[in-house]
Amino acid sequence: MVIIYGIMAALLAALITIRAGPWLVRVGLLKVAYDDPAAPSARALVLLRQSHDNPIGPSANAGALDLDTVDMRAVSRAAAVISGDDISQFKRALDVVLSLGLIVTLTPLLVLTALAIKLDSCGPVLYRQRRVGKDGKIFEVFKFRSMRTDAEKDGPQYARINDDRITRIGRFIRKTRIDEIPQAINVLRGEMSFVGPRPERPEFVVELERAIPHYRSRQLVKPGITGWAQVKYEYAATVEGASEKLRYDLYYIRNFSPLLDIIIIVMTIRVALFGIGSR
Repeated sequence: MVIIYGIMAALLAALITIRAGPWLVRVGLLKVAYDDPAAPSARALVLLRQSHDNPIGPSANAGALDLDTVDMRAVSRAAAVISGDDISQFKRALDVVLSLGLIVTLTPLLVLTALAIKLDSCGPVLYRQRRVGKDGKIFEVFKFRSMRTDAEKDGPQYARINDDRITRIGRFIRKTRIDEIPQAINVLRGEMSFVGPRPERPEFVVELERAIPHYRSRQLVKPGITGWAQVKYEYAATVEGASEKLRYDLYYIRNFSPLLDIIIIVMTIRVALFGIGSR
């Protein structure tokens, strides 16, 4: 069901972009995405071909920026374009369509997941967790509970490989990314976008901003349910891993186009299907 929805949503998004593209160029709404055939949209297609055999791999793959040489002025300018009225309105419309479609289409799956969580372990079906959004604003993200209720009795911590805090149902919904679906609520509330850098927890952000150059630049755009770093790199539970993912996040911001968002959505379906990079 998740795969069917993803394909339908991606095709719908592609149709909207392809059919509306020439008109949007004429009225100036997608100037950045369509003016230069060798710019972000064309590069996105190249990246999709290069990612076909290995959707998650090392940063040596195409689609990551070097933190030592990255032009942060160019990244900031690109982020301003994404957040500008023209592109943000288009991206917001796509977010609403995808999120509503996700919730409506997957209602039976969401109900079954909630029942399974309730029967498998004690505690709430959903939980809220504080995350850092655009411009450093704190918000609460919604997720299906996948761990025991006492999972963080000793304080916030990253998920580990074979983490014994994860429940039986939790392991499955994390692997298939079903636990992320309630974040569609955050998208509808305007706190997140469907595609963007993953929002991190405030406790970890403080540490990562001290250790990684330009880490705060992830907050130049809205965080997303899925993103370029999520489909190109594995789960990051260390400073080194977060640094590698930042390279992909900055690439996404610098090279944003509506077509790249659609490609990321299509690649997310494959990641969810095979449970790549989950913990």
